[in-house]
Amino acid sequence: MRRATPSSPQGAEDAAALPLVLRVSADPQIKEAPVLRQVLLSASRSPRLRHVVETAPLSKQVVARYVAGTTAADAVRVTGRLLGDGRTVSVDHLGEDTLDRTQAEGIRDAYTLVLKQLADAGLAHGAEVSVKLSAVGQALRGDGEKIAYDNAYQICDAAKAADTTVTLDMEDHTTTDSTLSILGDLRKDFPSAGAVLQAYLHRTEGDCLDLATEGSRVRLCKGAYFEPESVAYQSRQEVDRSYVRCLKILMSGAGYPMVATHDPRLIEIASSLAAQNRRVQGSYEYQMLYGVRPEEQRRLARIGEKVRVYVPYGDEWYGYLMRRLAERPANVAFFLRSLISKK
Repeated sequence: MRRATPSSPQGAEDAAALPLVLRVSADPQIKEAPVLRQVLLSASRSPRLRHVVETAPLSKQVVARYVAGTTAADAVRVTGRLLGDGRTVSVDHLGEDTLDRTQAEGIRDAYTLVLKQLADAGLAHGAEVSVKLSAVGQALRGDGEKIAYDNAYQICDAAKAADTTVTLDMEDHTTTDSTLSILGDLRKDFPSAGAVLQAYLHRTEGDCLDLATEGSRVRLCKGAYFEPESVAYQSRQEVDRSYVRCLKILMSGAGYPMVATHDPRLIEIASSLAAQNRRVQGSYEYQMLYGVRPEEQRRLARIGEKVRVYVPYGDEWYGYLMRRLAERPANVAFFLRSLISKK
């Protein structure tokens, strides 16, 4: 079926919806509420709205703030710049929910290519890769888990050859058990493979206790998917409190915490917890998204903290960007004004 263009009725409806979302996002009473988050996550799955955003005149220059580019060479270029500025990197090849085995293998090959290029450029020492298992086959019917494991294994093997490692991204709650199971199998041969846990899930404190072990690398984030109340905290305050409880477990454990947040309060709490647990700089790290709070990234790096920047690249940037906006509503007005501006 042909996708609607902005001149078609459906496309016009989506284009008209952009100012509406902008007005909602600008309202201080609403912009932190679950309603905006749900709207943005729904938008991430809309082919018509995706077309509107991708073809908007200023999209490319706005997206360039958050995405390194479309090719492995773009990711390597941005990685070199960030390493030269005292930060480290986690490279993400954009794509998820792959329903075709050939496509899953293509994403696997994209990772092995970028790892080789990072090694050839002498940058692999400061760069790892982040992998979504749904991108490499987890959602395929039948033997999807095995396909995802095999593809992830090859990526881990390529990372090991490049003298770096891999972190498995976490997705919606229905994949959590599968992802942690595959991670456990991968760690038998690649013990430095990292996990991601999401503080908004009720289960995450228990997962932190399980993973806060010697040699275990755990990235703690808030969570970027729309989850039901039965499995996830719904309010910002509840998620923040859960994040702190989880962080206390990780900072007091024997593993390597990776504090993924842009929230100034949580960064301050993380610093305090590191001091309380007598952690030296470099025994944990902060992680932030490419294009979000770059000055804070530089500030932390200047005072000796290890800062890792999550650098996405590839053609499938639309869904990623919508989820990042849902995760951090303060960026919504900036992005949408850029899309509808004629200047």
